[in-house]
Amino acid sequence: MNQPNIEGVVIRPLILNTDGRGWLIELFRTDELQPPISPLMSYVSMTKPGLLRGPHEHREQTDYFCFIGPSTFLVRLWDNRKDSRTFGAKIEIELGEHNKASVIVPPGVVHGYKNIGTVDGLMYNAPNRLYGGEGKDGPIDEIRYENIDGHKFSME
Repeated sequence: MNQPNIEGVVIRPLILNTDGRGWLIELFRTDELQPPISPLMSYVSMTKPGLLRGPHEHREQTDYFCFIGPSTFLVRLWDNRKDSRTFGAKIEIELGEHNKASVIVPPGVVHGYKNIGTVDGLMYNAPNRLYGGEGKDGPIDEIRYENIDGHKFSME
């Protein structure tokens, strides 16, 4: 897999271990993660064919996405950090059905994904912040870009 061109973004293939019973993928291991990746929660989301999630960015949260299929996702990332050596750089990659991978997305990197396959697709995330804070009683660390003009980030 090609190395990404955005500082702090890590794309790593997920290894499919198969046997007569089916398959198993290790989504993450703490001995393979480097700070600031220290998952505090995890979730799985299903995205229907043709639909989009994002784009948005976080001020403090690092996401640890795993695109596991069975559909294919078009994943787009854009470095929105003015102090980054890769400011403005973009990544576009197809992940999921035939290219299972994890993607570490640091704060300030705009990200979104679209199910470009024909079946429901599954994505797992293990971010290093609790959504809405302790007890879901805090602010949401999210800057959304779906309806903001002037940004050169689109999923279409």
